[in-house]
Formats: sequence, structure tokens, C-alpha cells
Amino acid sequence: MTDSNQPVSVSKDADVTADTARVERAAEETASTGGGLLRGSLGRNLGLIVALALICVAGVITEGDQFANVDNMLTVLRLASVIGVVSIGMTFVITGGGIDLSVGAIVALASVWATTVATQTMAEDTHWILLVGTALAVGIGCGLVNGLLIAYGPVVPFIATLAMLAAARGLAEIIANKRTQIVTVPGFTDFFRGDLLGIPVLVWIFAVVSAVGWVVFNRTTFGRRTFAVGGNPEAARLAGINVNRHTVMLYVVVGLCCGIAAVMITARTTTGSSTHGTLYELDAIAAVVIGGTLLTGGRGTIVGTVFGVLIFTTLSNVFTQNNLSQSAQSVAKGVIIVLAVLLQQRLARRANTT
Repeated sequence: MTDSNQPVSVSKDADVTADTARVERAAEETASTGGGLLRGSLGRNLGLIVALALICVAGVITEGDQFANVDNMLTVLRLASVIGVVSIGMTFVITGGGIDLSVGAIVALASVWATTVATQTMAEDTHWILLVGTALAVGIGCGLVNGLLIAYGPVVPFIATLAMLAAARGLAEIIANKRTQIVTVPGFTDFFRGDLLGIPVLVWIFAVVSAVGWVVFNRTTFGRRTFAVGGNPEAARLAGINVNRHTVMLYVVVGLCCGIAAVMITARTTTGSSTHGTLYELDAIAAVVIGGTLLTGGRGTIVGTVFGVLIFTTLSNVFTQNNLSQSAQSVAKGVIIVLAVLLQQRLARRANTT
């Protein structure tokens, strides 16, 4: 009886070892290729470039110099910068097998908390960097709560972040008393609304966050563990990864990105409001999906996310210049998301058969 059980135990151990090795190998391969999706990373990014170029061509054809001038291009980049930073954080979470529906509400709460009378008074007495620190702390705190609920609750990401969406938005309304709070600290707006080498500071922030995100995603142990956790949490745990702790860290990362985005939108609008960040969760998820990150986790790309943000922002700009309604823009965005998901599924099936 004992002898007959031994081969089964050995077989199970071998299966576990093979599974964990496969997860680690997949994570390393994904990181070495820049976080590309499946085997068509280069082709997919080329497709995104072509799509962005076609949208730009359509803008030039329909609006000419009004679309192609430098001021409009900088406007597009400025608009893309805020949701772009949020999308970078969302890429980490989705690649790690989760999702965050509360990013827009966290942006609103961070912007409101950073622009209260008490906070601005303290900033005037010390330095405007206090506003930045407050927004970042609020974002990190909300992300930490989400991560703890999901990792140790355990509450599924959809429910936990949905609850945070309602709570953060409601708390923002209570703090601001449903009023728009004006920024009165001059140094803050002067810095973030300024230019560096002719390019808005907000665009530079987006570029820096994207670059740091790419390095962390593709050249660090944290990035490789994110791929492993998203691909197979159980195999990642057996490989020695603390899955719960890593999950918490992923939501802290997206919370940090929300805090940065709150600083950016507060500077751009010179206000803190409970209405900031409305539908950011949908825009961020859309950009991530268009970029090629798998909604099921395990595969993601920062470069693709950046292109996804630029595609949606440029498309919205073209629609606006052609006086198309917001409803038409929403329909177009929905169609693009569906097509992207269908393409992901087709690529996944092709990979499974090879």
C-alpha cells in the first residue's frame, strides 16, 4: 500500500516543480522582451503605431493645420499625461491578476484633501511641496487599504475596489462639502503649469513615470514577480514568492500613481474637486487593454499602455475638433475595446495551440 502511493507523491511533486519552473521561465522571458504580449510584441506595438498614425492622418485631413499645429499636439500630450500616469499603475495591477475600479475616486479624494484650507494654510507657511506630499499619502493609503482587503480579507478585487470607489468619492464630497476648492498656493501652480524646454511639466512627469514603470516592470525582481503572480498565483507561491505581500504592493503602486495624477489634475485645473477623475477607471482599463495587457493577468506592457493612452486621447481630440458629440466618442471607445479584447483572445488561442 505504501509502495503504491510513493509514485503518486513523486508525480505530484514533479508536476508542482514543473509548474513553478514554467511560471518563472515565462516571467523572465516576458521581462526580457520588454513586457510584450505573447510572441507578437513587436508586431502589436507596430500595429499601435500604425493606428496612432492613421488617427493623426484623419485629423490632418479633416482639420488640417488646426490639428497638426504644435499647440494642439502639446494639448493632446497634456491631456494624456494625467490618465496616462493612472494607466501605468493600472498596468501593474492587471498584469498581477487584479483590477482597480477606484482609481478615479482616489484621484478625486487626493485632490480634495490636498486643497483643503488647513492643508493650503500649512503649505503657505512652509512649502507647496506639502500639497504634493498630502496627495501622494492619500493615494498610497487608499491603495494600501485596497491591497490589504484583497490579499488578506480576502475580498475579490472587483468588490473591494468598487467599495473604495463609493467610499472615496463620498468622503471627497464630505470634505469639500460638494464645492470646488481653489488652489491659493502660487508656487504650486507656477511649477506644475510651467514648461521645461518648451514641453509642459505635466508631460515630463508622465514621461518619467512611464520610464520608471518600464524599468521596474522589465528589469527588476518586482516586475518578474508581478508576471508570475498574475500568471499563476499558486505556482508563484510554491516558487517562494509572498503572493499576498506582493498583491498589497501592487495596489500601493497604483495608489501612488493616483496620488501623482491628483497633483497633476489639481495643478492643471487649479482646483480640488470631488468630481475629478470621473470614469478614469474605465479610461485606464481601456488604455491598458488596447496596449495589449491581458485582462487575465500574467502578460503586460508599459509601452503598449502609453500608446493606448495616446490613441484614445488623440482620437478624442479629432472627434472634438470635428464637433462630434461625447456620446459618439463613447461608442467609438467601446467598439475599440471590444475589438482589442477579441484580438487578445485570438492571440491567446494561437499561443495555446503552438
